[in-house]
Amino acid sequence: MRTSLPCLVVAVGLITLGTALPASADPTSATVTITAGVLAISVPTAAGNLGTRANTVGAGVISGALGQVQVSDARSAAAGSGWVASAISTAFTPPAGPALAASLVSYTAGTITKVGTATYVANDPPALTGVAAVLTATGITGDNSATWNPTINVSVPGGMAAGVYAATITHSVL
Repeated sequence: MRTSLPCLVVAVGLITLGTALPASADPTSATVTITAGVLAISVPTAAGNLGTRANTVGAGVISGALGQVQVSDARSAAAGSGWVASAISTAFTPPAGPALAASLVSYTAGTITKVGTATYVANDPPALTGVAAVLTATGITGDNSATWNPTINVSVPGGMAAGVYAATITHSVL
């Protein structure tokens, strides 16, 4: 019977090896980095004809949509920061004769489509003679964007000559 005790020890050892728990390694930590982007504005390259008005002796207004304007802020801004979108216009000039001064050009932002956390205020300047704030974003947390399709209003004084009047409207964002 002495020979059965060593066999029993070997058998128990083999069973223990077969049921041993797998070894585990220490956990590995990993990171990813997202870098801050930029503050950018995109505007239509050409708005086309904003509207037509019959030539009369009296004054009137020609209004039309400029096209989609979008500010994208991917700077991962700290809470409370913001930006201001601005616009300026040249005079609306005909091929010959007097122009419609930029002081006769106003801007209405209209409906603002928002992405992200911010408070947006349309400034709707009554004249684009100098750089005028058109939309202000405050209270920003993280990335955000605003999209709008502004209406340009051109006040036409009475007695203007018939013709096509052209101007350049420039947007910027800071």
